[in-house]
Amino acid sequence: MKATEQLKAEHEGIKMMLSILDRICLRLESSEKVDVNHLEQILEFFRIFVDRCHHGKEEDLLFPAMEHAGVPKEGGPIGQMLVEHDHGRGYVKGMADAVAEYKAGNLEAGKAIAENARGYIATLEAHIQKENMVLFSIADSRLSNETQERLFEEFEQLEEHKIGLGRHEEFHGLLDHLAKVYLK
Repeated sequence: MKATEQLKAEHEGIKMMLSILDRICLRLESSEKVDVNHLEQILEFFRIFVDRCHHGKEEDLLFPAMEHAGVPKEGGPIGQMLVEHDHGRGYVKGMADAVAEYKAGNLEAGKAIAENARGYIATLEAHIQKENMVLFSIADSRLSNETQERLFEEFEQLEEHKIGLGRHEEFHGLLDHLAKVYLK
C-alpha cells in the first residue's frame, strides 16, 4: 500500500468524526444537553488520532520526503498544510476549554464548543480535500514506489510509537459507537 493511500483511508475516519461532531453541534446550538464523556472522547480522537498520529505521519515523514523530492515547503502546498494543521489545533484547544466549562456546569459553554467545532469542521473538510486532490497527487508523482513503501512502514512504526499498539483499532471502535448514537 502506498503511504498516501493510508493517509486517504484515515481521512475517511476523520470525516466520519466530523459528521458526528456536526450532529453534536446541532444539539448544542439547540441547547440540548450532550454527554460530556462523548465530547471528551471526541477531543481525544482529535488530539491523538488526528494530530499526533495522522498529522505526525505527514509532518514527520511525508512532508520531509516530499521536500527531499523537490517540493518546496515555503510558498507551496506543504507550507499551507502546516498552517492549516496549526489552525486546527487552535480550534481543538478552543473546544477543549469550552468542554471544561461545560463539564463544570456552564451549559452556555455549549455555544463556544459548537462555534469552535464549526471552525474545525470547515478547516478540516477543506484541508482533507486539498490533501486528497492536490498534495497526495504531487506526492504520488514525485515519490518512488520504494519511498512510498518505506514511508508506509515508517507510518506503522510512528503509529505504534506515538499512540500505542491497538489504539488505532480503539479509535475505530469509538467511531462505530458514536456513529450509532449520532448518525442514526
